[in-house]
Amino acid sequence: MENNKCQTEEGIEVPWEQINPDTLRRMIQEFVSRDGADWDQDGCSLEEKVEQVLGQLRNGRVRVVFDLKSETANLVAGDERKT
Repeated sequence: MENNKCQTEEGIEVPWEQINPDTLRRMIQEFVSRDGADWDQDGCSLEEKVEQVLGQLRNGRVRVVFDLKSETANLVAGDERKT
C-alpha cells in the first residue's frame, strides 16, 4: 500500500527557509492577491497580508508545495495531506 501512495502523490514540500526571500515574498504576494481576493476589505494592506502568511509559514499553518505535474509551487494549509 505504501508504494501505491507514493505513485499517486504529485507534489513535494519545499522548506520555505530554503527559498530566496525575494522569491518567497513574490510567491506570497501572488497568493494573497489570487483570484481577485479583496484583502483590502479586511482593512489590511498587501504588506500586512504578506506578513500574516509569513507568520503562518513560521508556525507551520502554511506550507510550500511544489507540484511535479504542473511544475509550479503553491502555498497550502499546513494540515493538508503532506506528500
